[in-house]
Amino acid sequence: MEMHQIRYFLAVAQTRNFTRAAEECHVAQPSLTRAIKLLELEFGADLFRRERKLTHLTEFGQRMLPFLRQCYDSASTAKTLAKSLRTGAVAPLALALSHSIDMSIVTPALTELASAFPGLELKFLRGDEHAIAELLKKGDAELALAGALDEQWDRFDAWALFSEPLVAVVGADNRLANREGVDLVSLCRERLLARPYCETYARVATLLRSNDAMTRRHELVNDADLLQMVEANLGVGIVPASAGTSNRIHRIPLQDVALERTVHLYTVAGRARSPAGAALIKLLRAQSWT
Repeated sequence: MEMHQIRYFLAVAQTRNFTRAAEECHVAQPSLTRAIKLLELEFGADLFRRERKLTHLTEFGQRMLPFLRQCYDSASTAKTLAKSLRTGAVAPLALALSHSIDMSIVTPALTELASAFPGLELKFLRGDEHAIAELLKKGDAELALAGALDEQWDRFDAWALFSEPLVAVVGADNRLANREGVDLVSLCRERLLARPYCETYARVATLLRSNDAMTRRHELVNDADLLQMVEANLGVGIVPASAGTSNRIHRIPLQDVALERTVHLYTVAGRARSPAGAALIKLLRAQSWT
């Protein structure tokens, strides 16, 4: 079964006339008739009753009509999409962000990218460091932004974009809110909001244990939830400086430790990059992160 046979069948089903259908398809009538007969032989049943001016679909033809129409429409859509992708009219890009990456980090570059690629179609994926590595390996994401990944793979290309300190965040009504700095022991007399989804969590937890500061805690699954808990004065957190905030949250430098994380841009070496992906790499690497 070939697409031109389906196209001829749909034309006859619409016009109920082989001559008019041939004219619409810009083909000689014998060629159209022969193509439909071959289609009937393949199906093993007649699609039309040919009665000169009264040609109409058989019961079998009626049953086949919606399926063949769907087949033809799907093929036409695929062809149109393929052309759009080739010409850049559609520019899909899958971008993976670790749970600890605030969207504001990447939006300036994405704004420029959208101006350069009007057909840009972004797909965002989130995950912890292990999920980010798997998304890149499997090709589900073309690019990724995350802290340092523990998993080593010789095909990872990584560029360090910027480093930032980790700071304490407390609610505006918290007793620590007006301090210029806070040590870990004082901070953790409050209930700690733990971030096991963050690449820095293991380092922070080890440091807290070594300072006998790991006490009561709530465990969260993303920074958005953590910041709402902080606003409600249900705990305090240790987050990257780029994490979102509000006027109900105070950031306080850590006094007795120097904790920081480095945000990297990751791709897979040797894998073809889309035009939009290649452009985003350039934008992110050229951006001033001060």
